[in-house]
Amino acid sequence: MKPEDGLIAQVCRKLGLSARTVRYYEELGLLPGVRRRNGRRRVFGADELERLRFIQRLKQLGLTLEEIGQLNAVYGIRDSTRVMLERLRELLSTRLDDVATKVRELQALQSEMTIYRARVERRIDDLRKREEDKSYANGQS
Repeated sequence: MKPEDGLIAQVCRKLGLSARTVRYYEELGLLPGVRRRNGRRRVFGADELERLRFIQRLKQLGLTLEEIGQLNAVYGIRDSTRVMLERLRELLSTRLDDVATKVRELQALQSEMTIYRARVERRIDDLRKREEDKSYANGQS
């Protein structure tokens, strides 16, 4: 084992992943070729760590595990970083469009809430004024 290699527990601590997640990624084929030591213990080297970081980043950017698997397949079949990156560009473009749509929807919701809150505040002020007027009128009688 090389000094930079690590076992699953070390990898999980380093990347903030659970062992179950790492095993699941391996089951899905997202971590092909993970080496094993005696006792079938997984050994992760620099390539596997980099791939796990890549998967984490793609998930943060909104890609599904299925899409990440498709990227792996594109790379595996054609052994081409360029083709894989072109597909990634397409996926990210779609995600950017989705995010832009959500931002517009949230801005519309924010505007609607601001208008509604102003109506509620006016209603509260009207009720407060009525209560004060009623209290004043009762004090005069």
